Amino acid sequence: MNWDKIQGNWKQMTGSVQSKWGELTDDEVHQAQGDREVLIGKIQERYGVARDEAERQVDEWADSAKAKF
Repeated sequence: MNWDKIQGNWKQMTGSVQSKWGELTDDEVHQAQGDREVLIGKIQERYGVARDEAERQVDEWADSAKAKF
């Protein structure tokens, strides 16, 4: 999914983000504001995964989000 579209629909996407990464706080999701790099960083910090794993998860989530928007 195009990240411009994700950023534009971020408020609607937050529920999906929190479903996928339930350990992220509301504040962390809000701070990301649809910015892919910030989201990846938050996932790395919270879950203790490598950057490439966080990127893979975000890309997988974005692909699945296509069906919703």
